Amino acid sequence: MKQQIGNVNLNLAFYTGQDQYSDGDIEDELLEIVKKYEDYEIIIKNDNRWPILYHLSKYRANIIEWYPMSKDKTVLEIGAGCGAITGVLCEKTHHVTAVELSKKRSMINAYRHKSNGNLEIIVGDLNKIEFTEQYDYITLIGVLEYASLFTEGKTPFFDFLMKIKQLLKPGGKLFIAIENKYGLKYWAGAREDHTGRFFDSIEGYSGEVSARTFSKRELMSLLENVGFSNQQYYYPIPDYKLPFRIYSDERLPHVGELRDLIHNYDQQRFQLFNESVAFDEIIVDGNFPFFSNSFLVVCGS
Repeated sequence: MKQQIGNVNLNLAFYTGQDQYSDGDIEDELLEIVKKYEDYEIIIKNDNRWPILYHLSKYRANIIEWYPMSKDKTVLEIGAGCGAITGVLCEKTHHVTAVELSKKRSMINAYRHKSNGNLEIIVGDLNKIEFTEQYDYITLIGVLEYASLFTEGKTPFFDFLMKIKQLLKPGGKLFIAIENKYGLKYWAGAREDHTGRFFDSIEGYSGEVSARTFSKRELMSLLENVGFSNQQYYYPIPDYKLPFRIYSDERLPHVGELRDLIHNYDQQRFQLFNESVAFDEIIVDGNFPFFSNSFLVVCGS
């Protein structure tokens, strides 16, 4: 079953009839907003709720907008959500297939990008969708950490990535954006982004968790075991959700460069020390990649 919203194909063939997660009533508001408006800056300016900023901010796309992609290539966007990244992928490539479990979020995405004729949104579980092609680029922006919720077995993260690898064309690239379990903000008093508990990732997620993140070393090992031997690491500041600057191993931050770029928008927290000053010392000592709040990894076989 398919539904046409503007130029967008909304594929419901794999939809179970029930959304498995939601941000609540705010998603109904988001749907009405994207139906009425094309520019969301006024909405964001007058509404300080985190979901409004997170789902509608143009800065979300910074995580991928800078990366050179070929206009004749295809993209599989996994966990497309409300479409914060989808639009820029449509602009940069030939065709985008967006996969999202939530029909409501897929509707928001479709109305938001209804003018794009190179977009298909498939509503359903990636593990149950029958794909008939491979893709040049695959994106996992804030997705890998949830793999254990939707992939059964003792090694859900490995198994999930193996599934992804099979969908990637030879020579294709996988983009992963994810929080760093040892991000400096967690040491300084921020709650773990997914569990809401203090120091949770640093202590190895001692309780039941809905998601888990990794250190750079863990991520490198996981990807290597899957067969992604070519890995390039980038460091979004303040994090991958709203990145205002992106560093790399070839160009790490210099002392003083992060002074005005350390922000928390999503939830209340403690501030146990000055992170900007601490980052200066970490940079001098050569340990910035270990403490970066999040990673963007571009990898291939």
